Amino acid sequence: MFMMYRFVLTICLFLLSTVSFGQDKWKINAANIDAANYYGITAANGMIGIVSSPEPFKVKDVVLAGAYDLYGRGRVSNFLKSFNLLNMYLEVDGKRVDAKSVSNFQQSLDMQHGGFSTSFDYTDKASARTTYYALRHLPFTVLMDVEITAKKDITITGASVMEAPDALRDVQNYYNEIDRPHVTISLLTSSAKSPTGKLLMCASNTFLFAEPHGKEPKVIHEMWDNNMHLMKFTRSIRAGETYRYSIVGSSITSAQHDDPLNEAERMTLYAKLEGRERLISFHNKAWEDLWKSDIIIEGDAQVQQDVHSMLYHLYAFSREGTGYSLSPMGLSGLGYNGHVFWDADLWMYPALLMLHPELAKNMVEYRYKRLDAAKRNAFSHGFKGAMYPWESAESGVEETPVWALSGPFEHHITADVALAAWQYYNVTQDKAWLKEKGWPILSATADFWASRVERNGPGRYDIKNVVAADEWAENVDNNAFTNAAAKANLYAATEAAKLLGIVPDADWKNVADNIPVLKLDNGVTKEHAAYNGEGIKQADVNLLAYPLKEITANSQIKQDLDYYATRVPNEGTPAMTQAIFALLYARLGDANKAAHFFKDAYEPNLNPPFRVIAETKGGTNPYFATGAGGILQSLMMGFGGLDITSQGIRQVRSVLPAGWKSLTITGVGPDKKTYTIKQ
Repeated sequence: MFMMYRFVLTICLFLLSTVSFGQDKWKINAANIDAANYYGITAANGMIGIVSSPEPFKVKDVVLAGAYDLYGRGRVSNFLKSFNLLNMYLEVDGKRVDAKSVSNFQQSLDMQHGGFSTSFDYTDKASARTTYYALRHLPFTVLMDVEITAKKDITITGASVMEAPDALRDVQNYYNEIDRPHVTISLLTSSAKSPTGKLLMCASNTFLFAEPHGKEPKVIHEMWDNNMHLMKFTRSIRAGETYRYSIVGSSITSAQHDDPLNEAERMTLYAKLEGRERLISFHNKAWEDLWKSDIIIEGDAQVQQDVHSMLYHLYAFSREGTGYSLSPMGLSGLGYNGHVFWDADLWMYPALLMLHPELAKNMVEYRYKRLDAAKRNAFSHGFKGAMYPWESAESGVEETPVWALSGPFEHHITADVALAAWQYYNVTQDKAWLKEKGWPILSATADFWASRVERNGPGRYDIKNVVAADEWAENVDNNAFTNAAAKANLYAATEAAKLLGIVPDADWKNVADNIPVLKLDNGVTKEHAAYNGEGIKQADVNLLAYPLKEITANSQIKQDLDYYATRVPNEGTPAMTQAIFALLYARLGDANKAAHFFKDAYEPNLNPPFRVIAETKGGTNPYFATGAGGILQSLMMGFGGLDITSQGIRQVRSVLPAGWKSLTITGVGPDKKTYTIKQ
């Protein structure tokens, strides 16, 4: 009863927070914001994520990709909060502006250009607008614009506050002024060690003033305590005047650079001398290039906005050339410790692979770089080849907390990694990449499965004692998804060998041909050997139709779908399950069921005031990028009918929901094709 009440209350508050605005396809607007029921949205550039706050002049968190250390939770590596580069304060006539003293408080995310804005009135004296960006063209750099419009003659004091997160230690604070004939640069800089001392984390920022050199306000530095210092300036503004200033800063760690302290200051100097207009121009151009690959829905304005939000988040959490993969929560916070699961390889990756192969390539590169760790993992478990960890962080060793059985037993992750590598080749047809990086992954994972099966006679090469893709099924035998994924891995390795002129291990095909996929008495595919019709946490059997293509007959796909779609409870299950149901029903031609499950995949998971997706219905842990990836697949591969084949991207028959006039997918694949599906 309590869970249902909380769910209804969340939806009601969400509706209240957004009811005053239409559905702009590029902007998510929020008013009537309730700080007690506020779930922030993230501006990110694939390296640094800035999470919004309901407080004026504040941001909740700054999260830096690739920064892990062992602390606190579960004796495993965790994402670290970075220095908060953009926290600041403003005083008007000596009084601090805070949430209690402002009115007409509104916020919006411009998804087209990755900018987050807040506007409000302060008593009868001034109005203000702030906009911040994680600059898309500069991976470690952020920018905050501040505009103050005076309603009366006022004096303002603006401050940038650098504070170290609690987990960091040995904080060092620095302040420098660099004078040149044409510019004066005030640098507010901090460094600290991560909890174990493994990393040095550094940040630096500076003011950008609109006035010409020599007329800028004087900047004053104040040291508060070991963990916090600030720089500030004071300026008078006449009634009717709008005054603008900006803060630009950079954050980097020793995980990305050997000299992060000096580099943070160098990057901030670079941004300062580029200037605000050039920074924003290059940033906007980079986002516009990303949006050349888009999903356009005619006939449902709210779904169009929601889909842009999903795409925006995957783009914002990814960056070409990093070699990083994606955590379930991306750069929206410290959820799931920032670890990499199958969420990356099976759920988020295919959508990115379709639209931006260069972004998806990072995720396979991440696995390739950790292949040696996967081989050591297989060895320690008595197997051959490579066994990827269920949870991975920087080093590629198993990072699952010990209390979770998925660490030692959720072995399908190894096949998920291999499938992603094979899909990358199929989409790009890049044989040089296949030889250099795809083949080592495919062959080593195939060797794992050949050693993992227990050979109990023809058709009985069993895979026993696993945690299923349906994680409520622990320590079961012959799980449908695990078995079928292992088969797909073995067949893909065999095909890759032939493409490269290598004689494949004949045992791979022999093993694959003898791995069983079980059936219930009624002909439905059986989730595992002991399955007896109980509820399931998430899609398992239905993944055999897509993406594995183990089951291809429409009659069997429909029978399995109709059966398992009734075994998912209304609460406590992740968003991507209903997305798979939507995808398969769309391919089967059932527009009504496809539309129902498409909406059910995310609408009950939305949180106010920005419609951010939580993992489960009524959940409170946004942003769930895994769910976004699954829903985008239901759009592109379901309603859009796009399919990854050995000949590249092809299109299969599908249907659109009632009310949609058309679905257009632009910038698809290496050739940047456009596909349009009409009602």
